[in-house]
Amino acid sequence: MTKSHSKDANQIGAMRPQNAPADHPAIKQEKIGVLLANLGTPDGHDYFSMRRYLNEFLSDRRVIDYSPWLWQPLLQLIILTKRPFSSGAAYASIWNTDADESPLMTITRNQTEKVKEQLHQSLGSNVVVDFCMRYGNPSTKSKVREMVEAGCQKILFFPLYPHYAGATSATANDQFFRALMEETWQPTVRTVQPYYEKPSYIDALAKSIELAYKTANEKPEILVCSYHGVPKRYLMQGDPYHCQCQKTTRLLKERLGWEDTEIITTFQSKFGPEEWLKPYTVEEVARLAESGKRSIAVCAPAFSADCIETLEEINEEIKESFEHAGGENFLYIPCLNDGENHIAALCEVIQENLEGWI
Repeated sequence: MTKSHSKDANQIGAMRPQNAPADHPAIKQEKIGVLLANLGTPDGHDYFSMRRYLNEFLSDRRVIDYSPWLWQPLLQLIILTKRPFSSGAAYASIWNTDADESPLMTITRNQTEKVKEQLHQSLGSNVVVDFCMRYGNPSTKSKVREMVEAGCQKILFFPLYPHYAGATSATANDQFFRALMEETWQPTVRTVQPYYEKPSYIDALAKSIELAYKTANEKPEILVCSYHGVPKRYLMQGDPYHCQCQKTTRLLKERLGWEDTEIITTFQSKFGPEEWLKPYTVEEVARLAESGKRSIAVCAPAFSADCIETLEEINEEIKESFEHAGGENFLYIPCLNDGENHIAALCEVIQENLEGWI
């Protein structure tokens, strides 16, 4: 539709449709939004910041699906009384003190800036790129509002999880759709499917491992691919996460040209009394040490950015488990973060999902 400038436009770039009455609201020039989403982070590692963050996270029924009548009293009266102290100490040990934020926030912001730069070079500045967090700030709701205000009539929502799980991709999508429910003029939207088997992602993983092995003081005897765990019950209910993780390890092994004995799949971050996906990373690295493995490497393919589960849990707790059992050389291979190969893979996924919109 042909548009003309409106004298009462209160936003730069907004125009009143041609032949519309003088009191018709101005409409922004149409743009396309790309909204990257990650898990989230507390605003600080003090008690109250941690309590707010953990309350939002652990109240999500996608994460903890126990009956609220049973779970909420336990959460509010016991867990959130004690856990903010221990979690706060863990965050304090990895905190980016220069920026006064968690590493996940720093890395996600850097990823977004690099993705924006590449997309603007290839697609033009009419594509708006930003990021949000499922828990904490910046909230999904606030970023959807900003994109709609900027004139984004189409939004590609991209949860930064290579694998699908109800507790990651699904809950991020849930929050995105909740935000859309509050918009008067809802944009057309797409969500990005998991990219765990995409060749560019597997290649980026392989190159990061090859570089780490090349520069290691001693070549690791085995690579442990540690994925974030979920209750085994979720697998039985149809969640594909376990199978997608196993396939990533297999594709990575094939890309590296390795034997089965050089790489294994494990799961970390068990929470609560029920059985989770096995083997548990913290137990498996100890078993490897007890079986005579002196040197191992650990990577975390399910994480797009280093965070508390990698920098503190893997590089401190799991490392300690290996060394306590007799292991000597523990090499943690960082997540792909804002590395060149990872950004290229993410942009490839985005451009494929924008087909027909650009």
